[in-house]
Amino acid sequence: MSRYRPPQPKSSPYITREGYERLRAESESIWKFRREVTEALSAAAAEGDRSENAEYIYRKKQLREIDRRIRYLQKRLPDLKIIETVGNREQVFFTAFVEVERGDGSRENFRIVGADEIDPDRNYISVDSPVARALMKSRVGDEVSVQIGERLESIEVLSVSYQV
Repeated sequence: MSRYRPPQPKSSPYITREGYERLRAESESIWKFRREVTEALSAAAAEGDRSENAEYIYRKKQLREIDRRIRYLQKRLPDLKIIETVGNREQVFFTAFVEVERGDGSRENFRIVGADEIDPDRNYISVDSPVARALMKSRVGDEVSVQIGERLESIEVLSVSYQV
């Protein structure tokens, strides 16, 4: 069996100002953290036999993960487009706070943000998600159908707002 995995589809390059600042701050702070890990790796390497040195093995793995994140941020940050204003505030677009009612009567609030800003704790969903794509350009009172896994779900837009 092959280890090949097809590449993930490209996510939208859109991001809010807050999300961009958060990623930029992470990019700056991760370099400081990398220096600390590199120093700890050097100290572990100086202890001798590296094949049985758990600290050395752990720090090498940690350094690989940090470098992977640095590469991602270095490629991603220049491609991002910061979206701050929306033309029609009565329709659902990027950065919208939306309240919906599902077919079963349950209500849900969420904000549509970029793929790098997804946060389930704050109910931030990706603009690339099926729900967000289905809701784009809809207005209060509109009912849209969303394919979620195997089922088709009906969602009604109750409110749309854009907070600054």
